[in-house]
Amino acid sequence: MVFGRLDRGRKRPAAAPVALKILVAGGFGVGKTTLVGAVSEIQPLRTEELLTEAGRPVDDVDGVEGKHTTTVAMDFGRITLREDLVLYLFGTPGQQRFWFLWDELAQGALGAVVLADTRRLADCFAAVDYFERRGIAFTLAVNCFDGAERHPEEAVRDALDLDPHVPVVMCDARDRESAKDVLVSVVEHALASSAARRTAAV
Repeated sequence: MVFGRLDRGRKRPAAAPVALKILVAGGFGVGKTTLVGAVSEIQPLRTEELLTEAGRPVDDVDGVEGKHTTTVAMDFGRITLREDLVLYLFGTPGQQRFWFLWDELAQGALGAVVLADTRRLADCFAAVDYFERRGIAFTLAVNCFDGAERHPEEAVRDALDLDPHVPVVMCDARDRESAKDVLVSVVEHALASSAARRTAAV
């Protein structure tokens, strides 16, 4: 304002976009690194190491025999969903011996994706249980691998004993648009859950 009048020629600075943290979790070899890499608009940070003979007794590769690397810390990527909304993606390691990292990664997360492979559905139980216990909203995304049998949403929901409000979506973690739809589902579900909690607290 200049001498009590508005300076109409001056543009207001654009508001900084809202940044949200989303976790991508699931079992070993389910496609977490692939999903983060498919949608990230920056070169994703990966902490992958080769699988070794020493890890063979603890790394179950049944059904994912073609997998030769594993995430040992986290994957990191970023995607701008809208001009005012940026997601920071943190992919968690899948093997049990790295689960101690999950608590650090989960701090400040709005929500999560739990990726599932119907050929190894039990592998995602731990991730589902983790987010349910901590009250972190999540979407269950079934990664439809080539050659894997397709199951209806309700069959997957029943097998995992998911609450009715948890979204279940089918996806191809290799496809950018499909992975993006999963992230949109997570954000919408997490925001709706947060609003419901605030309303209940009033």
